[in-house]
Amino acid sequence: MISFLVTVFIVSLIAAVLALALVVAERYIADYGECQITLNDKRKIAVEGGKPLLSVLREEKIFIPSACGGRGTCGVCKVKVLDGAGPILPTETPFMTKDEIAGDVRLSCQVKVRGDLSIEIPDELFNVREYTTRCAGIEELTYDMKRFRFELTEPKSIDYVPGQYVQLLCPRYKGSSEEVYRAYSIASDPNEKGVVELIIRRVPNGICTTWCFEYLKEGDTVKLNGPYGEFRLSESDAPMVFVAGGSGMAPFVSILHQMKHNGIQREAVYFFGGNAVRDLCLIEQMKAFEKALPNFTFVPVVARPEEDDHWDGETGLVTDAVKRKYEDLSGYEGYLCGSPGMIDAAIKVFTSLGMPDDKIYYDKFA
Repeated sequence: MISFLVTVFIVSLIAAVLALALVVAERYIADYGECQITLNDKRKIAVEGGKPLLSVLREEKIFIPSACGGRGTCGVCKVKVLDGAGPILPTETPFMTKDEIAGDVRLSCQVKVRGDLSIEIPDELFNVREYTTRCAGIEELTYDMKRFRFELTEPKSIDYVPGQYVQLLCPRYKGSSEEVYRAYSIASDPNEKGVVELIIRRVPNGICTTWCFEYLKEGDTVKLNGPYGEFRLSESDAPMVFVAGGSGMAPFVSILHQMKHNGIQREAVYFFGGNAVRDLCLIEQMKAFEKALPNFTFVPVVARPEEDDHWDGETGLVTDAVKRKYEDLSGYEGYLCGSPGMIDAAIKVFTSLGMPDDKIYYDKFA
């Protein structure tokens, strides 16, 4: 028994010494000090080493788009790292094409600043701004979705293309010890330059959505940055098919406002899917858009309606409703917003009905 206790003591002591050694190594050996980042071979910034490139640039008010807030799950925060990043990581390769890997493209959230770096980013990202806002309204849309209205205080206006998104800064709160950013599509009327509206669906145990639903109150100060994204209406006259589910409603609200204000009379059919009737939202606003836009039709689809719902509309998967309506989409454009799984399923249906890949538009958030 004594020998067993002695063995346990020795093993515990070794573990404690190793843990202390790791702390010392992190504090002193892995102290990368001041590093220099060269941007586009023009601008040089001095930063503290040891942090992810995405975070370091954000601290310098250089905002790289990131739909997942830097968790390495969206593959959006790509920059070209010309020198100093080391070999590409296994966490990056699933998001890269062969050409991107050959062209030194990296995920900025996965590249740690351990020395001087030389990087290239699109010039337009230097125009992305951080906005201080006041939460001016919180509207319950469904049991798990809310619309948040943010009034801009500094700067007081924002220019964006309907379909784009912003990143919302979730501060530290009880239950979350770190600040995180999350991407949300803009759902507001683009003519209201001093307002950003977001439709947010609660994610169980989600850091940001928990804060939005349980802690954020009207009157609170909230920081946003953006706008980001290439999702937007094309300039063609082709008829369009919109498909969304849940909070994927957001960019289409903004796009429909744009169509109404600009007199865009293109044919557009919007399929919005929910698992149950209680998942549907903004029905009255969609009806108002139908009156304002004679070539616009809204088609809510319920996957599994309950008998008490008395639902007489489309049922099943939202993509099934698309297949029931169309036999040929070769002359159409497709616009998608929702989960990656829904987007992949919709793309498969669109292409099977003849829609070209390059006529399908979306920003895939993960």
